[in-house]
Order: sequence, then structure tokens, then C-alpha cells
Amino acid sequence: MTDTVRVDGRTNDQLRPVTIERGWSDQAEGSALISFGRTKVLCTASFTNGVPRWMAGKGKGWVTAEYSMLPRSTNSRMDRESVKGRIGGRTHEISRLVGRSLRAVVDMKALGENTIVIDCDVLQADGGTRTAAITGAYVALSDALEWGRDKKFLSQKAQPLTDSVAAISVGIVGGKPMLDLAYTEDSRAETDMNVVVTGRGLFVEVQGTAEAAPFDRKELNSLLDLALAGTITLTEFQNTSLGR
Repeated sequence: MTDTVRVDGRTNDQLRPVTIERGWSDQAEGSALISFGRTKVLCTASFTNGVPRWMAGKGKGWVTAEYSMLPRSTNSRMDRESVKGRIGGRTHEISRLVGRSLRAVVDMKALGENTIVIDCDVLQADGGTRTAAITGAYVALSDALEWGRDKKFLSQKAQPLTDSVAAISVGIVGGKPMLDLAYTEDSRAETDMNVVVTGRGLFVEVQGTAEAAPFDRKELNSLLDLALAGTITLTEFQNTSLGR
């Protein structure tokens, strides 16, 4: 693949600057403020001893997530969905995606009858908010699980996490496969894709759409290769943040 210089100076296979501020919230059992360039998402994890009524007595736990965007996370103000009185389809979709991604690396039996709710709030959006949310949510989840262990809601030997998980966007812009699209790139991409990958390199979810011309198998393989390389780097950021 021939690299070209992008608007922000990156090459096609380069991530935006990534930072993870672990423990950003004093109140939450786990938290992380994650930045993919100008995109910033606050992920907080709330640990509750107990499970929803429909799960009680099964000896398994539950992990779920909620996603939202602050009114001025974008260039113009959006009304809060709570004021509108309904949650939008995109918000539902991304909330479910984050929850599925986290559950893919959690052993619910090892979690026991405990519930963890992850809230992902977009403070500033410049493309890749859902992928940043998943990547930061894993760090918050990890810390919430250790909080539960410290409080003896989890046994010292329990291993609820089976792997790590991270996500990144890729796309074809101007005929070139690119990693980690900022909004200006995403808005003009011929193909847009979000890829969720475990630390072992297994795919949890691939969301790909041809916005203009259809893409072929060779382009798909190029995009998946880019995504795998990107998530390997993101996993390193996660591990560094968690002191591993």
C-alpha cells in the first residue's frame, strides 16, 4: 500500500494520537477518559452486587453499556435525547455494540451475580466515537472488576476477563485504505468500516458499508489488515494504562 500524507499529516496506516487517562472519575468504580485525536469519550463503569431480576439465581453476572453524546460534542448544539423524550436509533445501536464487545471478553459465570454498567459519554466528536468508546470502556471495566474483587464481591481466584478488546475505524478515502478516520475523512469515505478485535486478534464485530462504490475482496482484506494492526497498538495503550 502506498502511503499518502493526510490532512493532519498522518500516513494511511497511522493512528491519531491516543491517550487514556485511567481513573478520571473519583466516583465510579472504574473510569477512563480516552482520546483518539480530537475525539474524547469519558467511560465510567458502575459495579453493583446483584443482577437484574430475570437473571437472579442463575449464578451468572451481566455487563451492559449506554452511549450518549453531549449537546456540544459536535460543531452545532444537539438537543439532549432525554429532553426529546426518546432515544435515537444510532444511540441504541452503539450502546448495544459497546455492550456486545465487552461481553465477548467476559466470563459471566466467573463474574458471579454482579452487574457492571458502562456509560460512554462523548465529550467531543471528530470521528470514531464508537471505537474510542469500546477501547476506553475496556479499561474502565477492568478497574471495576478489580474494585469488586477488593470489596470481596468477586473471589480472589475469579478470572472474569477472558481477553481484552479494542476497536478502530478504517475506510477507503480517495481510493486509498486508511486507518482511524477523522470526521473530514469519514464524511467523504467511499467505504466506512468499524472493526472490534480481541487482544488475541479475533474479530468480535465488523461493520462495513460501501457509501459510494462497492468494495472488492482485496480492499476488504486491506482494511481488515489495517484494523488488526491498529487494534494491536490500541491493546498496547490499554495495557500500559492498566500497568500490565
